[in-house]
Amino acid sequence: MKKISTFLLITIIGGLFIISCSSKNEIITDPQQGNSLVNELWDNLVASDTAALNLMMADEFQSVHQDGANNKTEELKLISGLSITNYTIDNLISTQDGDVLITTYMVSVEETIEGERLSKKPAARMTVFKNNDGQWQWIAHANLKPLEETKETSADCETAK
Repeated sequence: MKKISTFLLITIIGGLFIISCSSKNEIITDPQQGNSLVNELWDNLVASDTAALNLMMADEFQSVHQDGANNKTEELKLISGLSITNYTIDNLISTQDGDVLITTYMVSVEETIEGERLSKKPAARMTVFKNNDGQWQWIAHANLKPLEETKETSADCETAK
């Protein structure tokens, strides 16, 4: 009986090991796919092509910017108010796990938001795509450009006392 229990235990553990190993997705790094998608995205941003971006975005889209988070509708509204004339992407890293493609990169961009010209100093971005039925869709975006720090004047400090 003890031999049967030991054999059964080894068989169960071995089976679980095989199942756990086979269920892991293979991580694929395809820098060309990520580069292509990110450049398509930024080309659409420069062109202010909200129709193309709407098609490119998943319904579940989310973004985060310095001033908070946006859903798809809010992001399209933000994009429609952008004025981008030029961009440069550097240090793009692309990692794919199954149907998810994650890209991180530095972007230097000439842009105006609500009439204010922003610094074109390079800033980090993370853009995530998901493959839905053979079509890559933009599902998440993080704009990691820090808010400009304001300097308190001595008068402001005196007022605060």
